[in-house]
Amino acid sequence: MLALCQLVDTVISIYIWLLIASVVLTWLVAFNVVNMGNRIVYQIGEFLHRITEPALRPIRNFLPSMGGLDISPVVLILGLHFLQTLLVRDVFACY
Repeated sequence: MLALCQLVDTVISIYIWLLIASVVLTWLVAFNVVNMGNRIVYQIGEFLHRITEPALRPIRNFLPSMGGLDISPVVLILGLHFLQTLLVRDVFACY
């Protein structure tokens, strides 16, 4: 049981880092620092979009429009961190 909880904790941590990378790449593209015409940058961006968008879309649909500001990754990261905290607390309470 402990190994399974550690695996889930690691997967959540990796997903949080993928969310952060997606946000940073979006900023770099928006400020024209990197060019999506570059094949490697495009593939990385497409991978990050496919991985993060299914979790971000329901949050974006739920949150009110805030103009050009998208806080859905922050909401998702906070939710995942809360889930991690619950997971770690419950696992160590049993042992």
